[in-house]
Amino acid sequence: MPDNEGDRMASLFTPLQVGGLTLAHRVVMAPLTRMRAARPGNVPTALNAEYYGQRATPGGLIIAEATQVCPSGQGMPATPGIHTEAQVAGWRGVTEAVHARGGRIFLQLWHVGRISHSSHQPGGGLPVAPSAVAPKGEAMTADFKRVPFETPRALETAEIPGLIDAYRQAARHADAAGFDGVEVHGANGYLLEQFLQSRTNRRTDAYGGSIGNRARLLLEVVEAVAGVLGLTRVGVRLSPFGVSNDSGEDEPLPLYTHVIKALAAAPLAYLHFIEPRASGAGAAEVDHQGVPSAAVLFRPIWPGVLITAGNFRADTAEAMVAEGHADAIAFGRYFISNPDLPERIRRGAAFTPYNRKTFYGGGEAGYTDYPKLAA
Repeated sequence: MPDNEGDRMASLFTPLQVGGLTLAHRVVMAPLTRMRAARPGNVPTALNAEYYGQRATPGGLIIAEATQVCPSGQGMPATPGIHTEAQVAGWRGVTEAVHARGGRIFLQLWHVGRISHSSHQPGGGLPVAPSAVAPKGEAMTADFKRVPFETPRALETAEIPGLIDAYRQAARHADAAGFDGVEVHGANGYLLEQFLQSRTNRRTDAYGGSIGNRARLLLEVVEAVAGVLGLTRVGVRLSPFGVSNDSGEDEPLPLYTHVIKALAAAPLAYLHFIEPRASGAGAAEVDHQGVPSAAVLFRPIWPGVLITAGNFRADTAEAMVAEGHADAIAFGRYFISNPDLPERIRRGAAFTPYNRKTFYGGGEAGYTDYPKLAA
């Protein structure tokens, strides 16, 4: 274990070193799409700063919501970007609010790939993907309507360096906005996972075919982002065995073993898993049965800080850390409805239930109006 080598008795409130940061506790806020950026422009606002500031704790880590690195990376309405000066300025208000309360915050870098719709795309073009394979299910248009997914356009090999550069520029912008680091989103059926998995990647160039080729883009993106920020300010999120957004690999173990071993060769800030039992939890209440634990399965080959997320309660989170399977636990839905979640866990207090109807879009309701415990 990276923090307490050989010590299996770490708790959620044992300090943890994550890259260059010393966290006071191990209750992490997971990245959560909320669709409340200002339009036009997809710019974070004072309301977003209030939301994140409410959830900041001294020495606590927040991973901000998935944020598109370029216009083609958008897949849902009112999701924030990090590719314009206005967006950088908006995010600076968020990081200042978190830092004012002693918190730490990373930004999740995102490109949705085929999980988009032409209404979000520059010039109304088709979404891009590793291959022209349409996902099953429905897209959300720019005006919040549900329609069948379109068949995406396969990226040309010559376009990939520009895509990598978009991540590199996003890292520069995140740094300018005051983020403590970034998380590369390689999970949940979005673009980087689309390249990883054989059912969505049918390419015959250097980015398709073998596991090594399919992992190439993710690793090159991580390298590019780390070239800007340094490895200790970069995390990566993966969802082995996940089924979100029509994702999935017939034989995930060889693929993710290769990817995790490749990432382990560099001292990243952390690796962040979505547990398979919670895959797709943003769209519905799920608890997939008969699936492995990503953290338990891959902990032996990951020597660095490991964060995992997915349907944890206070007791199961504590056990996961105490048993050494993970170093920190990320909470999503319950961090929405409990802005003081670490303190509730510390006190053994009940969690406020969340209202799924207010997850996506809207204003203050279900966003900044959840109560905290009495002092």
